[in-house]
Amino acid sequence: MRKRKTEYKQWFVIYVKVRQEFKVAERLENIGIQTFLPYKKEIRQWSDRKKKIKVPLLPSMLLVFVEEKDIPKIFTVPGPVRFLFEQGTRATVSEEEITAMQHYLSGKFEEKSLCVGDTVVVPSLQQEAEVLRIQGKKCLAKLQQFGAVVSFQLS
Repeated sequence: MRKRKTEYKQWFVIYVKVRQEFKVAERLENIGIQTFLPYKKEIRQWSDRKKKIKVPLLPSMLLVFVEEKDIPKIFTVPGPVRFLFEQGTRATVSEEEITAMQHYLSGKFEEKSLCVGDTVVVPSLQQEAEVLRIQGKKCLAKLQQFGAVVSFQLS
């Protein structure tokens, strides 16, 4: 008799249609699928007004927490395009990485003497990153493992 593999939830990365991240996240939450969409708030200026808007940190990507058997449910709503694959399998994100991103988004980074080209460990993410630019109290760095660019506040 063959033992059945136990199903458990994992975080997967899905691609969504351009500028549909928030809508797709809401639709998936409405059908019972847990999502995580890291974003930052920016002030954008138009000719007649300024407005504070939410900008996704991972453009066209959304993190979903599902069991393998519930994966087809994701594509029952408009917006999801496909999964992100890594070496032929669906890319997963660990619970620790999700928690680290949540802490990163709520916290501040403290470093006194940074220069462009320095390698730093981004707090909460615990990932090494190369400093690309420093503007006042903002620092822009490229994560070495993922290649993603993150910004954080210096204090």
